[in-house]
Amino acid sequence: MPFKEERSICESERRMPEQGMIQDGKEHMRKEDKSRPNTNLCEQLISFANIQEAIRKVVANKGACGVDEMEVSELPGYFDAHWPEIRKQIVSRKYKPQPVLRVEIPKDSGGVRLLGIPTAIDRVIQQAMVQVLTPVFEPTFSDYSFGFRPNRSAEDAVRLAQTYMSEGYRHVVDLDLSKFFDTVNHDILMGLVDKHMEDKDIRRLIFVFLKSGVMTNGSMMATALGTPQGGPLSPMLSNIYLTPYDRELEYRGLRFVRYADDCNIFTKSKRSSYRVRDNAKSYLERKLKLRVNVDKTEARRASGSSFLGFTFLTYGKRERLGMVIPNKKKLKKLEDRIRLITRRNRGVKIDTVIRELNSMLRGWIGYFARSSMKKYLEQLMEWTRRRIRQYLWKQWKNGRNRKHRLRQLGVSDSVLKHWKLGSNSYWKMAGAMNCLLHSKTIHTHFGLLDVLGYYKNLYAKRMEADRGVLDFRYHSLFS
Repeated sequence: MPFKEERSICESERRMPEQGMIQDGKEHMRKEDKSRPNTNLCEQLISFANIQEAIRKVVANKGACGVDEMEVSELPGYFDAHWPEIRKQIVSRKYKPQPVLRVEIPKDSGGVRLLGIPTAIDRVIQQAMVQVLTPVFEPTFSDYSFGFRPNRSAEDAVRLAQTYMSEGYRHVVDLDLSKFFDTVNHDILMGLVDKHMEDKDIRRLIFVFLKSGVMTNGSMMATALGTPQGGPLSPMLSNIYLTPYDRELEYRGLRFVRYADDCNIFTKSKRSSYRVRDNAKSYLERKLKLRVNVDKTEARRASGSSFLGFTFLTYGKRERLGMVIPNKKKLKKLEDRIRLITRRNRGVKIDTVIRELNSMLRGWIGYFARSSMKKYLEQLMEWTRRRIRQYLWKQWKNGRNRKHRLRQLGVSDSVLKHWKLGSNSYWKMAGAMNCLLHSKTIHTHFGLLDVLGYYKNLYAKRMEADRGVLDFRYHSLFS
């Protein structure tokens, strides 16, 4: 197949003698030849291995269709047939991405978040670009930036915020950028890209992706600002754009932590927090042309504030970080999701319900495992098991079938004769069924996740990691 033959094509090109090399910026570039790559970085971009890895990641991430309605499952076959043509377009600087599809999703805080979904083909090219650009830009990012970076996570960001609080920084400036991804200035962004990379082929690709436009309700709109969320390239561009802001905060000696456009700055006094808030707002608006939402930006005591879905309850001390819990919006969202999965009129097998519940609960607890929430989880699982009993009572339909099902679960006839098995008061019966359908049965027979055991295991690991970080910081600062 054409795409599979690309490996030998690329290898033969690399064996060709390098003629007419000139020094231009940060790497040797050939005299421009639009029939083949002009830099090693572009060669890496269109290499067989890089494109194959990009396809694999895009297919694994799944995702919705773009404006061309191509499914990601079609990508391997499509690239086998059309890669030589796409490769030629990239090298000759004629590749033109299609507009992104505008989609609105509700935000926890109200309103909607605007997403731009690229086509499946454009996602592969963007992912391939991210794979070769990460080694170029990753060393330029701040150590206090955690969003969308390898070997960094929201867990690390929250731990650092708690560490600042344990060291006496008990006031926080919580900056809220208004529609950050939709207001990124293209000229400033391209200037920051040029500062660390002078590959014209890849630079052009970044620029045409920024200018690809947006399709909304069948109408095409040009994009003068912004880097739409939804594609693999957007997170990296957002980090490039906000790195000067990170460096300014470092230069001023401030304690801060940033995850994408969510940034908290910690200070030791209320007065300092007000001054930092005003200076940060001024810098973002003057230098980066961003809009700060003054209604949501606040300078306050760190206790009771929220960051990345966590609410800080206590400050902690040198030997131990403070307590955090999931904020109320995240708890409500979890409970709404459980209601949706266990609604009694779904008409699917109980195995499907349990599988969806387990998957969702594992992901949620995996994210919030550092929270102190044992009592909440106990209450949550009591309610969840009652909803499962309600689902089973509805699914079993009538008294005769219910009697048969309960017998299969080991309930004796002497017990069943005292029950009104024909009742259709589903929620009431679910509450009374504890002695017929025990909690242990729901976990062992039906396979519901042991949430408390899973949480305790992860929580212990988080606390062990916290102790390691605290010991390292203490010995580094005071050795």
